[in-house]
Amino acid sequence: MQQHKHIRLHTDLDPGSSKIKYILSGEGAGTIFVINDKTGDIHAMKRLDREEKAEYTLTAQAFDRDTNKPLEPPSEFIIKVQDINDNAPEFSNGPYHATVPEMSVVGTFVTKITATDSDDPVYGNSAKLVYSILEGQPYFSIEPHTAIIKTALSNMDREAREEYLVVIQAKDMGGHMGGLSGTTTVTVTLTDVNDNPPKFTMSQYQFVVSEDIALGDSVGRVKANDRDIGDNAKSSFDIIDGDGKDVFEMTTDPQTQDGIIRLRKPLDFESKKSYTVKVEAANVHIDPRFIGGVPFKDTATVKVTVEDADEPPVFSSPSYLLEVHENAVINGVIGQVNARDPDVSSSPIRFSIDRHTDLDRQFNINADDGKITLATELDRETNMWHNITVVATETRNHSQISRVPVAIKVLDVNDNAPEFAMDYEAFLCENGKPGQIIQTVSAIDKDDPRNGHFFFYSLLPEMANNPNFTIKNNEDNSLSVLARHNGFNRLKQEVYLLPIIISDSGNPPMSSTSTLTIRVCGCSNDGVVQSCNAEAYVLPIGLSMGALIAILACIVLLLVIVVLFVTLRRHKNEPLIIKDDEDVRENIIRYDDEGGGEEDTEAFDIATLQNPDGINGYLPRKDIKPDFQFMPRQGHTSTPNGVDVDEFINVRLHEADNDPTAPPYDSIQIYGYEGRGSVAGSLSSLESSTSDSDQNFDYLTDWGPRFKRLGELYSVGESDRET
Repeated sequence: MQQHKHIRLHTDLDPGSSKIKYILSGEGAGTIFVINDKTGDIHAMKRLDREEKAEYTLTAQAFDRDTNKPLEPPSEFIIKVQDINDNAPEFSNGPYHATVPEMSVVGTFVTKITATDSDDPVYGNSAKLVYSILEGQPYFSIEPHTAIIKTALSNMDREAREEYLVVIQAKDMGGHMGGLSGTTTVTVTLTDVNDNPPKFTMSQYQFVVSEDIALGDSVGRVKANDRDIGDNAKSSFDIIDGDGKDVFEMTTDPQTQDGIIRLRKPLDFESKKSYTVKVEAANVHIDPRFIGGVPFKDTATVKVTVEDADEPPVFSSPSYLLEVHENAVINGVIGQVNARDPDVSSSPIRFSIDRHTDLDRQFNINADDGKITLATELDRETNMWHNITVVATETRNHSQISRVPVAIKVLDVNDNAPEFAMDYEAFLCENGKPGQIIQTVSAIDKDDPRNGHFFFYSLLPEMANNPNFTIKNNEDNSLSVLARHNGFNRLKQEVYLLPIIISDSGNPPMSSTSTLTIRVCGCSNDGVVQSCNAEAYVLPIGLSMGALIAILACIVLLLVIVVLFVTLRRHKNEPLIIKDDEDVRENIIRYDDEGGGEEDTEAFDIATLQNPDGINGYLPRKDIKPDFQFMPRQGHTSTPNGVDVDEFINVRLHEADNDPTAPPYDSIQIYGYEGRGSVAGSLSSLESSTSDSDQNFDYLTDWGPRFKRLGELYSVGESDRET
């Protein structure tokens, strides 16, 4: 089968007659493509679009028209759609946006764009694109084949023009005549660089401020404009010159980028009424490409005028320290404070003491001259420091008040006598040696002399020649008491009292008398005190420490024997019945069965009543030993009828009295038997045979079917008795 340009199929078996029929099958057969079954011509029934489908695979076969048999095997062929330039270039991602720094050099890359063409890029020039700029010259250029956009003009200034609209065209057929084209827009924005310095809005600023503003408060603001934006427009401010360089300081407002002048030191209208400073604004971020050009800073002059204000009084010192002796006289002057009104008007000042700082009112002050006097006596040993606050008030304006702390130190005078540091009690051994130190004592003094304490000890004049004791002053302000002889006997005198005079080195000196108590004691050979009581001598001379220990050991042994004896007696008083759980004095046998009358012979067994402890066996005594082997009693065999309970109880009572294994104490044994003396009468069927024969039980039949059987039983029993 051959294919011709006019798409005609022909078989070599065709003799030229009309007996051959052509059949077409495959993609688009019958819809897009149809075949003339006689000639084999194939026709396209619809417009073909290569961009939609570039080729079709079909199958053709020749059949005998009469027999409808194939004349040859089917043949497959492909129909390819030949491209024509019917699609224009398109920018699928447009419109575009790009940025480039201002002041860039020529040829700086801006962006790259891409257009697409649906035509066949292989066949012809239908998809060969060429790019060009329709709008945006002379600022930008584009590479014709790569579509790279670059700057074409140098030193483009963002502050002059920030945004540019560039129109780009893409044309196929290599840009020749007859080609199709598409366009897009590229918005190019110039980004900022720091190419402009800050500039003050004014070359000279003037501010007026009151002298009483607080430190750190704002005096005024200066503004420096910068044509740049963002970080490139940030500036720092500083004072670089002027007589107020140390009085003021500058900071930057982070929101408005203004320079704030703040007070650094207090102002005083009376001493200086105006200041002139030179301020500078400089960019924080500097672009090194522009350092060689205009300096990125600017200066301006600021004049600050100080206004007078009504100020509070000013003390001559921020604090005062006064010293006074503790024996100072009442109403005597101990010091003075001074204050003045710094204003030109110079108002008089009145002084007072803040009584919250002098609750005891120990001090007074002269309201006119500020002299502080003593109101009460002082005692350094009680309170060494007094801190008060003095208030100064202007007489013309009571709202103008100042305060100053005054510390008053109380100086010491020798007004306290020394005394023993503690209550001493000395011990003297009977076997002591002459000259032996009995006790070393020291003294204390509440005073605090500048050169320290020095104490001198002495005996009373009338005891200067004490025959028993003597004293010795030590270099460390202590005193040693010594025995003059040996042979002290506590039986003769147990306690000695030694008065000692203690004097200090003050001017005038102070002294006091303290008494030292000395006890005579019995000591061991090595000087260890053993006893200080005279009664200790009544003990035998030969009684040593070992003997005392032996006596104590005997006492302890006796106590142990007594405790053991008491324990054994308590053990014998325990219960004599050996029982695992507990001692039960009452034996109750409970039956949860309802009696069925005299004919009920199985609900109650009298044998259990006769021997309620038969199950558990006997309980042996543990206080005596039986003379014979005890065997548990066997329960009496009983019949349902004819049991005499009185006789049974008497028998059990006799057995209990003669039983050697019975408990030695009285016990109560309860049996399931109801006595005859009950007012309510007996409910048991055991005594039905002894009931009143005149009783009529016919009423039981009227109680319903449940009591019918009971009524019949009692009726039968009554009829039997009559018979």
